[in-house]
Amino acid sequence: MPAEIIKGLPVATAMREEIGAQVKALVTAKGIQPKLAVVLVGDDEASRVYAQSKEKVGEKMGVKVELHVRPSTATEAEIIKLVDDLNADKNVHGILVELPLPKTIQKENVMNRIDPKKDVDGVHPVNRGYLLGGQEHLALVPATPLACIELIQRSGLDLKGKKVTLVGRGDTVGRPLASLLIKRDATITVCHTKTVDLAATVKAAEIVVAAAGFPKLVKAEMVAPGQTVIDAGINQLEDGSLCGDVDTEPVSQIVRAITPVPGGVGSLTTTVIMQNLLKAVELQQK
Repeated sequence: MPAEIIKGLPVATAMREEIGAQVKALVTAKGIQPKLAVVLVGDDEASRVYAQSKEKVGEKMGVKVELHVRPSTATEAEIIKLVDDLNADKNVHGILVELPLPKTIQKENVMNRIDPKKDVDGVHPVNRGYLLGGQEHLALVPATPLACIELIQRSGLDLKGKKVTLVGRGDTVGRPLASLLIKRDATITVCHTKTVDLAATVKAAEIVVAAAGFPKLVKAEMVAPGQTVIDAGINQLEDGSLCGDVDTEPVSQIVRAITPVPGGVGSLTTTVIMQNLLKAVELQQK
């Protein structure tokens, strides 16, 4: 029997309704209009599309999204000055810098300049430190790991005591997700490309999360009946089509449930950023 497909859109829709109600309450009760500033440097087409999608999604929830577009000739000093100005602006509650930045700009210098309490992408070392130290309530957490957690929990799975195999240890998804899973009392094994007998470790899990950045790394012979598979990867193949880190079609014939790519984890990330924006407002109020 083919797996249940855990789609991201119904979860995103439910979250957007909740966020919209919270935004309305903030505006009515406290006169606070949540505002996200998106910094876009250069002419990367994908980044422009992502930035504009945040505008549209924000609008639906009553969130103000401001785009700050700068040419690819902008210097690092100019972008840092822009970030400083946004940090100082009391009406801006969240700052997000779209990547990639032009090669002339050192990414870390820009990201580390963002006020940790406005860092809705969860990239600042302070937020990473809170997360690693088990203080998730003080941290703004990267969107993709949080989207994985939302999909698992809202599909009715309790993580407590569950055996979770996490394939991937990158800074963007793997490491922060490991901290989130530990906080929820999951028993986790972190694997990567150097893991000996990856198949046996994946097969032993109840929940598998693939976030290694390798197309179709998790194959049918590596999974087992009854598993839930969360695919956090997105890779472009030579023919232009997108696939995840899981070989979805054959794997879906074996496991209990699986997220699609596209249409799974990725369809939640912009909504999670808006959720982070509300948390940022809360942290700034304190």
